[in-house]
Amino acid sequence: MSGRVARTLCTAVLAAVMAASPATAEPADPSPAPAPDAPQSVAGLLKQLQTLYQEAEEAGEIYNGTAEELRKRTAEAKKLDTALAKARTVLDSSRRDAGRLARAQYQGRTDFSVYMRLLLSDDPEHALAQSHVIERAQAGRSATVGRLTGAEKRADSLATRSRAVLDRQQSLARKQKRQRDTVRSRLNEVEGLLASLSDEQLAALSQLEQKNIDKAQDELVASGALSSVRTPSEQGGDAVRYAIEQIGKPYVWGAEGPESFDCSGLTSQAWTAAGRSIPRTSQEQWRQLPKVPVESLRPGDLVIYFPRATHVALYIGDGLVVQAPRPGATVKVSPVASNPLLGAVRPDPGGAPLSTYTLPELPDDASSGSDTGYDAPDE
Repeated sequence: MSGRVARTLCTAVLAAVMAASPATAEPADPSPAPAPDAPQSVAGLLKQLQTLYQEAEEAGEIYNGTAEELRKRTAEAKKLDTALAKARTVLDSSRRDAGRLARAQYQGRTDFSVYMRLLLSDDPEHALAQSHVIERAQAGRSATVGRLTGAEKRADSLATRSRAVLDRQQSLARKQKRQRDTVRSRLNEVEGLLASLSDEQLAALSQLEQKNIDKAQDELVASGALSSVRTPSEQGGDAVRYAIEQIGKPYVWGAEGPESFDCSGLTSQAWTAAGRSIPRTSQEQWRQLPKVPVESLRPGDLVIYFPRATHVALYIGDGLVVQAPRPGATVKVSPVASNPLLGAVRPDPGGAPLSTYTLPELPDDASSGSDTGYDAPDE
C-alpha cells in the first residue's frame, strides 16, 4: 500500500475511533497532547489498529459461518423440494387407485360382494378353492389404502420440513446481511484510521509491529516449541503446495479462491485441494478439528490465533506459516508467531507421515509485504 493510498484511505477513522473511545476523549487539562509520532502514540495507534482488525476479522468469520450454513440450508431445501415433488406424484397415483377402489365398491364389485357370491353359489367346494383369490383381492385393497395413507403422511411431513427450511433460509439471509454490514463498518474504520496517518507514522507502525513479531518468534524458538522437525502426511504436503501456490494473491474478506482469499478461505481450500473437507471458518476449524500441541506441529497443520480463534494460517515447517493476513495485504509466508497464538489443529490426525519431505520452493518475494495489512510508504 503506497503512502498516498494509505493517506487517502483513512483520515476519517482515526477521528471516529478517537471520538468513540473514552481513552481518547478530549482531556480537561489544557496542556497539549503528545506529538502523534511519539513512541507512546505509535504504540497506541498500533493497538487501535490491531483491535479494529480483530473486530473486522471476527465479524468476517461470523459472516462466513452464516454463509456456510445458508449454503447448507439451500442445498437441503433443493433436496426437500425434489423429494416433495416425488411424494406428491406418489400421492396422486395413490389417490387414483383409491378412487378406482371406491368406484368398485359403489358399483358392487367389491371383494365382499365376490365373497358373498361364492358362498351362495351351488358349488361350495369351488368357493373354497377360490378363497385365495379373495385373499389376494383383499390384500390389494389394503395395500391401496396403506399407500394412500403413507403417501399423505410423507407429503405432509416433507411439506412441513420444507416450510421450516425456507423460514430458516430467510432468517439466515437477514442475519447475513446484518453481519456483512458489520464487517464493512469495521473495515471502513480500519481504512479511516490508516488514511489519517502520515508516511512517518505508517513507517513507525510497520517497524513497531515487525519488532513485536520478531520478539514473539524469538521467544517461541527459545522455548523449544519449534525444535522438532516433522514430515507431513501426503495430504498435508498437498495442502502446503496449494497454499504456497496462492502466495501473492490479495486478501478479500469472505473470499475462498481462486483469485483471492480470506484467512480461513485459504486454509479450507488448501485442504479441499488435498482431498479433505474441513470447516469453512477459523472458529469451526478450532472447535471441530483435533488439537495438537504447538511443539508437535507438522506441515499442513493449522495454526489458530487470538482468544476467539478469529485468525488461522497453515504451517509449512521451519517455524513458518502461509497466511492471508488482513485487508490490504496479500497471501504470504510469515513467522508462526506473527499473531498471538491460541493453538494448533490437525485436519488429518490419522495420516501417516511421509518418510521424507522437502518443502516446495518458495517464491523470492514469499515473505515480502506486511503481515499487518499496511505498509511503510513507497520510496
